[in-house]
Amino acid sequence: MSNRTLNLTDPLYQYVLEVSLREHPALAALRKVTHDHPYASMQISPEQGQFMALLVQLIGARRTLEIGVFTGYSSLAVALALPPDGRVVACDVSREYTDIGRPYWEQAGVAHKIDLRLAPALETLDGLIGDGHAGGFDFAFIDADKVGYDAYYERCLTLLRPGGLIAIDNVLWGGRVALPAEDADTAAIQALNRKLHQDQRIDLSLLPISDGVTLACKR
Repeated sequence: MSNRTLNLTDPLYQYVLEVSLREHPALAALRKVTHDHPYASMQISPEQGQFMALLVQLIGARRTLEIGVFTGYSSLAVALALPPDGRVVACDVSREYTDIGRPYWEQAGVAHKIDLRLAPALETLDGLIGDGHAGGFDFAFIDADKVGYDAYYERCLTLLRPGGLIAIDNVLWGGRVALPAEDADTAAIQALNRKLHQDQRIDLSLLPISDGVTLACKR
């Protein structure tokens, strides 16, 4: 027995995947094609994608936000978990990266659920707020430039309904958050982690899954 989270050895991690992962063929294919990408490390792990999909189902989400799409694995995982009328507003600035995922969205039959907005995310989020969509979303996933995390969090909090959930990726940042910050990205994540710990607008849990995922439930 253990009273703290286990360190996952390679064999133990493989065991977790073997007895838990249920990956849609389109997700598996997209993960495989992204594996050789120069920035493959930006893709979330399959167990994290499955966990997020379960969260979306548990809260009955229909309208979701994604800040940072890369090749679209997380967009696809969430879209597959949404009901037929569900939508993902997916924010990214790279057509090159997101075009990799589009065929797999089509393959899975959920491309119509993914509303890809190719523009700076703050422009898209501020536009949604300006168009009267505050409080109209159920779930948000933040996984983009780290220095922008705080601003993305604030917009997402405005756009979410009470009881809505924000998932924030990379909050452990390879362990660097526990050390003195030597770069702007680390400092930004450290500052946001401290801010969230004190933020009375949310209920909070930081989970050591993948590179660290914070769940913030809007009160």
